[in-house]
Amino acid sequence: MTDHNGSDDELLLRGEGWTEVYRIGDSVHRPVRPHTATIHAFLAHLHERGFTGAPVPRGYDARGREVLSYVEGDVPVDPLPAWAVGEEQLAELAHLIRWAHDAAQGWRPPADAVFGAIPGPPQSGVKPLFREPELVAHQDYCPGNVVFRDALPQALIDFDLARPTTRVADVVNALYWWAPLCHPQDRGPALADVDVPRRVRLFADAYGMSTVQRQQIVDAALRRQRNSSITMRGAAEADPVFRRWWEGGVKDKLPRAESWLTATAVSLREALE
Repeated sequence: MTDHNGSDDELLLRGEGWTEVYRIGDSVHRPVRPHTATIHAFLAHLHERGFTGAPVPRGYDARGREVLSYVEGDVPVDPLPAWAVGEEQLAELAHLIRWAHDAAQGWRPPADAVFGAIPGPPQSGVKPLFREPELVAHQDYCPGNVVFRDALPQALIDFDLARPTTRVADVVNALYWWAPLCHPQDRGPALADVDVPRRVRLFADAYGMSTVQRQQIVDAALRRQRNSSITMRGAAEADPVFRRWWEGGVKDKLPRAESWLTATAVSLREALE
């Protein structure tokens, strides 16, 4: 057990959202949640398999909080800055995610595994993205969860939504944020005019996706986008943080993304061929 008294040496890293996150020296301390033990086991497996682009689990402190290694680097915020969105950065992110997937492949969650989820009860109308999971993966590649060093993605943090999925479904999550798969109105200036089909193809190439995987991307992206509107509405009804995000613009951004993605689907398929 890591022992810290939680006094003046604590630096608040994040105070909004689901929890408060503190840095103490080279460690990060956060409240324990039902899925913490499962995620610690997963992170330990990734490191055992040679993946170094994630925090190292360090047990619990004297106050019962989980302890993780602090990952040095720069974390961009939305809207993404120009230094984070070049084609070199996108390809490097694809390499990083492929590395994580390969390290995760074959990990068997413990019998009592608990995985995190968006707040709220299951919502009717949500369509599954796959028949059977292939591996456990991060599943939340928003800008705040990707750490850059020397202007390139080098690590992933905040594995709270890691859960059983497929490589394609996990890649689609990354593409939503970084291609990005959203309406131009909702992108930052650095991404407003990018060639999204080209960027999707670049990501697939850098990852090394098979022909079958490429054929699945657009359909998975469309299902994910439709699901997001349903699950986020349910989360907003169940959780005040999500309600604030929903009312702050998410309720309009998600339908725009679905409409844009539907209109762009043919171009995306052609690029992936």
